[in-house]
Amino acid sequence: MSFSEFTWYYVIVFLFVLTVLVYVHEWGHYWVARRNDVRVEVFSIGFGPEIYGWTNKAGTRWKISAIPLGGYVKMLGQSDFPEDEEEGQPLTPEEEAVSFSKKTLAQRAAIVAAGPIANFLLAIVLFAGLIMTVGSARPYAGVGNLMQDSAAMEAGFLPGDRIVSVDGQPVTWFSDLVRIVSVQPGVVLKFQVRRGEKELVLSASPKSHTQTNKDGKSETIGLLGVRYDPEQVEYERQNPLKATWMGVQQTYRLAGNIFSFLGQIISGNGTSKDLGGPLRIAQISGQMAQGGLDNLIFFMAMLSVNLGLINLFPIPVLDGGHLMFYLAEAIRGRPLGARAQEYGFRFGMILVLILMVFATWNDLVQLQAFEFIKELVT
Repeated sequence: MSFSEFTWYYVIVFLFVLTVLVYVHEWGHYWVARRNDVRVEVFSIGFGPEIYGWTNKAGTRWKISAIPLGGYVKMLGQSDFPEDEEEGQPLTPEEEAVSFSKKTLAQRAAIVAAGPIANFLLAIVLFAGLIMTVGSARPYAGVGNLMQDSAAMEAGFLPGDRIVSVDGQPVTWFSDLVRIVSVQPGVVLKFQVRRGEKELVLSASPKSHTQTNKDGKSETIGLLGVRYDPEQVEYERQNPLKATWMGVQQTYRLAGNIFSFLGQIISGNGTSKDLGGPLRIAQISGQMAQGGLDNLIFFMAMLSVNLGLINLFPIPVLDGGHLMFYLAEAIRGRPLGARAQEYGFRFGMILVLILMVFATWNDLVQLQAFEFIKELVT
């Protein structure tokens, strides 16, 4: 898609997705802060001037701000720059009791870590919801391709066939087929096969194959010699408990893939051109929404994992940077000096700004924005 095809629809969907993810992230900070008796002064979706807001009984100003590209929670006694606290008005004893800066190290760390954790929990909930309602993809007992000189090729199997039973035993999933065939090497089996609109029966004798099992012992198994095609899948709904566990696994795998991708870029084995910014996210959000609500929810879950991980990076101004300072405080027995923290946060702001500019530049190049501008002025 080029920049000229970028529509307001993409922007609206992107802002919806971003607002949900930011709200959940900031809610994590807010919820744990309130559980630790910290006064939250502001809960803002967006930055800049307030468009609409209200104040609740706890004294928190909830507001929607003019620039909908993020959000923040402002707690009493919280500042990225220590000198701001020193220059401010002294806190009264009542204010110190509800001040973020006066809480224990463990309490402050928990409040900061709660934002990313909330994003991971959201991803698990979204993945689990999809698995319960849409289902999880599983390869069915189909023939994707045939191995040369295999039992399946000799029996007359063809790509696209679907095996529905073996010796009268119904099979649904490819794993069922493997389980039945592997324990019967050399045995002639009758396979009921669906080929298009036709049903036929093929006889095949799985060839013996010797391999080493997980215990390090040799075993002989039967091989039919078929592989499934990645597109030969159906969706199986799971119960809430299993869906939740699968949501945890999906979140864990996705986090591992992100770390692997970043590692490849750092080592030089990957390309930084794949790093996307707001425009690329807006593009994909719109495309996912056009593909259906389930696609958009899946994308939101993926973005939530990304947001959680990014915020845990040990870069000052991000949650991970704060946690890094708290770790140093735990080791030293006292906080880092005000000057060291100030330099750290300023460096972090510059680094984040550079990364944002770089990612946005990648977006503009990928969307051919410069070619679009050139066409407008020529």
